[in-house]
Amino acid sequence: MMKVLLTGATGYIGTAVSEHLAAAGHQVVALTRSAEPQPDRPWQAQVVGDTADPASLAGAVTPEIEAVIHLAPPSGDAEVDTAVIEALATPLRGTGRPFVYTSGVWVLGATGEAQEVGEEAPTDPIDIVGYRPRIERRVLAEAAEGVRAVVVRPGIVYGRGGGIPAILVDRARTQGAPEYYGEEGVRWPAVHVDDLAELFVAAVERAAAGTVWHGVGESAVPVRDLARAAGRAAGVAAAPHAVPVEKAAEVFGPLFADALALDQSVSGAAARTVLGWRPDRPGAVAEVESGSYGPVPQG
Repeated sequence: MMKVLLTGATGYIGTAVSEHLAAAGHQVVALTRSAEPQPDRPWQAQVVGDTADPASLAGAVTPEIEAVIHLAPPSGDAEVDTAVIEALATPLRGTGRPFVYTSGVWVLGATGEAQEVGEEAPTDPIDIVGYRPRIERRVLAEAAEGVRAVVVRPGIVYGRGGGIPAILVDRARTQGAPEYYGEEGVRWPAVHVDDLAELFVAAVERAAAGTVWHGVGESAVPVRDLARAAGRAAGVAAAPHAVPVEKAAEVFGPLFADALALDQSVSGAAARTVLGWRPDRPGAVAEVESGSYGPVPQG
């Protein structure tokens, strides 16, 4: 059992990670912007701080904290995010305690027609995550300082009715037809949020210092199939259609539109082999079509 400081604990992924840490017997200390109690959360305690303000993190990692999982989204400012890593990791130096940082598979860029790429592949980030590889390297450098520094790169996260697939469902509902972005053959590496949460537990418990892990349950989900499933979840019978990236940028902005159109095939095999991770929830298409994304029953 460890006492784990968790940033981003109230978010989509953080909520699931909190629950799975607690279920595994760990004590969760949530970093929150407010000291207002949240009694329905599986937290043992709260610490007030804001990852947009690195100075507010001074003292957050007390000697009682035995691990840190950094799930809060990046600020968009490399200097701020580097300062956050410094504030959270420095108190762990020389202890051998884990610091787990959340990145993402977009740092790999388009993988092309090659087979699934693993953690050893070079990074080639798209613009929305342009400086993330530098932050990854900054985290992994803490291994030389006696920190069990680990990077987890999730794929496209789905499940519990959330994540990017929820956008596809909403767009199908509001536009009257399911849509996907870019070329017809675009594929997304995907992972169920509860499977991903279990990977974070495995990483904090067992991952070696200086390692990177892909949180990917399905290596390459055809986004056209996912869009069709989103249409069915939205009660829309029309066939999915491609939206050019330029048109998608008018809705989502150019950076996110490029990410939605990114074609990738990414392997999550290493975490299965080394960490014993066993992602076993329904696949992305099945979950979107007949799982947590369905229409809300009318009363």
